[in-house]
Amino acid sequence: MGDFGHELWFGVGLVPKAAGGERLVRQAVMAEEAGLDILGVQDHPYQPSFLDTWTLLPMLAARTTRIRLFPDVINLPLRPPAVLARGAASLDILSGGRVELGLGAGYFWDGILAMGGPGHSPGEAVEAVEEAMVVLRALWTPGDPVVLQGDHYRLDGAQPGPFPPHPIGVWLGAYKRRMLELSGRLADGWVPSSGYATPEELAGLTKIVDTAAEDAGRDPGDVRRIYNISGRFSSLPSAEFLNGPPAQWAEQLAELTLKHGFSVFIMSADNEYALKTFAAEVAPAVRELVGKERAGVGATAAGITEASGVTQSGGVAGTAGMPRAGAEAGAEAGATRPGAEAGTGSVAGEAEAGAMARKGSVAGARGVARVSGPLDDATRPRLPERDLAALTATQRANGRRLVQIHDHLRRELAQIRDALEQVAAGQSEAAALRSMINELTMRQNYWTLGSFCASYCRILTAHHSIEDAHMFPALAAADESLAPVVERLEQEHEVVAEILTGLDAALVAMIEDPAGLAEVRDQVDLLSNVLLSHLAYEEEELVEPLSRLNLNI
Repeated sequence: MGDFGHELWFGVGLVPKAAGGERLVRQAVMAEEAGLDILGVQDHPYQPSFLDTWTLLPMLAARTTRIRLFPDVINLPLRPPAVLARGAASLDILSGGRVELGLGAGYFWDGILAMGGPGHSPGEAVEAVEEAMVVLRALWTPGDPVVLQGDHYRLDGAQPGPFPPHPIGVWLGAYKRRMLELSGRLADGWVPSSGYATPEELAGLTKIVDTAAEDAGRDPGDVRRIYNISGRFSSLPSAEFLNGPPAQWAEQLAELTLKHGFSVFIMSADNEYALKTFAAEVAPAVRELVGKERAGVGATAAGITEASGVTQSGGVAGTAGMPRAGAEAGAEAGATRPGAEAGTGSVAGEAEAGAMARKGSVAGARGVARVSGPLDDATRPRLPERDLAALTATQRANGRRLVQIHDHLRRELAQIRDALEQVAAGQSEAAALRSMINELTMRQNYWTLGSFCASYCRILTAHHSIEDAHMFPALAAADESLAPVVERLEQEHEVVAEILTGLDAALVAMIEDPAGLAEVRDQVDLLSNVLLSHLAYEEEELVEPLSRLNLNI
């Protein structure tokens, strides 16, 4: 149907793991501070390792002031709609009108049945959603007591209220025809996820929604299109969906807005570096691309990014835990270096680029990791760009190996950050309980964290030593123009080595005094900021020469 002209919203989807409660709150605050528009939280009440979504959302509302809140999507079989109506309206009142409501028919039926929920057939699940929408809207509308005799839900004189201060959108997760048609007939929004509805499939699904809306006498534009997405940020463009630099992401998302009317994009992010990149680089570029098209002025994301002085940064948007927003609906019926390849299936580090107020100074323009001092991006030598697509697949594999090695370092860095959060959570518990057992457990945790970090430091140091002794000399000997870049990378290795020395000292102090955990966190933050900036720079400048010169690493 094309672009409906809706305001564009960008958000982040949170996986409500109980082990990372403090981290979820921090990510929510960070998303708001970064300028994102909406927070999505998965709802799987049968999942014992998850926090309850309807308990978490008020906590996030209390810690934020502007960002919208969206259960993505509610497991309706375990959430009675009359109670859900009261809860959603209450949260909308308390949050100042910031709630949108996602509904799903139910998907993981074994878990639903284990929790005492109903065992709907596919057709019954769709019918239950339609009845639930009637219940929700009736109880949000001032008037007489509500009577409803449905096959799945009954109201026998329920009083409406409380009343939300803004019209809460009811967005349906849907993939199959009956739920898609229900979305078109009655819903305020439709929520597919890229893991279950690929961009290539959206045209056919959108047509079903649009046709159902028109048959019901509605404008298809009355149905907002919300897309849950996951992908990978990389300095290397690719032909894959959301696997490349921020400019590639922007062009692909803008196309979904202009061709299929999607106006809300919620990225599943299991690391904060990806969150910041999405907010600072992707969202503004999509808005500008779409704005220019709406105004009749053509543009490309690469051109926008280049004009704004943004350097493409590496990193990974979270792919773990990608919601089927709509997974709950599954029960129904049934660029800078064009042509470059990127490794797939990797998870980059938990980078927090720009979160370095405590250690080091970050210029952080539009979310790019730019560190003042030794890693100042503006002073880094740059090579002329070459087209990787002109090389053979065998040649490109040489450069791709460097990215794969770096991805391993990013993954382990993310694990260190997770270990930090677990130790911090355990420390809080120990302080509260004042238990000798917990004291001993915490001491063991500190030793474990210290060993983990020390091991990572050794691996990273070995990697840099190999590069300094073998890869860098081979590059400089094969192509003299690479000498300034190689020299700069060697200098940055020394900076990283100094940070590792500081981290090692902080770890020793922490084992002696648990209060030293704060200093370890500072050092890991600094390492994240500097190392991820360094890895991205190295990939941008050396992947092509390694490929072109047939240098094996």
